[in-house]
Amino acid sequence: MTPTVRQARLDPRTPLVLDTHELGRRPGTMLSVQRDAPAPDDLGNGVIGVSPGSVLSLDLRLEAVMDGVLVSGTLTATATGECVRCLDPVTEGVEVDLQELFLHDRPETVDPDADALPLMDVDLLDLEPTVRDALVPALPFQPVCEPDCPGLCSRCGARLLDDPDHSHEDNDPRWAALAGLTDQLARADARTGDGTATAAEPAGTEEETN
Repeated sequence: MTPTVRQARLDPRTPLVLDTHELGRRPGTMLSVQRDAPAPDDLGNGVIGVSPGSVLSLDLRLEAVMDGVLVSGTLTATATGECVRCLDPVTEGVEVDLQELFLHDRPETVDPDADALPLMDVDLLDLEPTVRDALVPALPFQPVCEPDCPGLCSRCGARLLDDPDHSHEDNDPRWAALAGLTDQLARADARTGDGTATAAEPAGTEEETN
């Protein structure tokens, strides 16, 4: 019986697909790979991310092991987003470690940990899920343009970093009635000080009246 040959479904021309044919399957064999690849879509957390098509720099070591290929190394990229305080553009360099074991074949024994490992497609392996799992959690959840960025004025939206003394007079209408009452009391005190009688203090004494 002619053995069945499994055909590769991954495209080796895809930037994050690695061809390990040169590595072979003898345990202990190693291969270094340096590659720049365009970033895939949706490589971020909604606040900051790596723009699609921007450069992902990979410096990897591929090692043949008993069950597959162990990939380890580093990835560097540039993430862009907005400051969560003042909405100014933010650019941050990101470097993360990568390590993943890609299995040649799924083991026959039921092993939950082994089932979670990615499976190679003949000699090809897809690095995109590994890149995504390592890079996205490393991005800041609340990026800021500067650690002490004061943000924006809650009233007019002015950038407070440009005007540290920025302020507004308090024209809250709830204080208008109190301000008017204060003015009335001040005028009444002024009249009393000039000898003008008030309703609570009738002019003259009781003896003068009699």
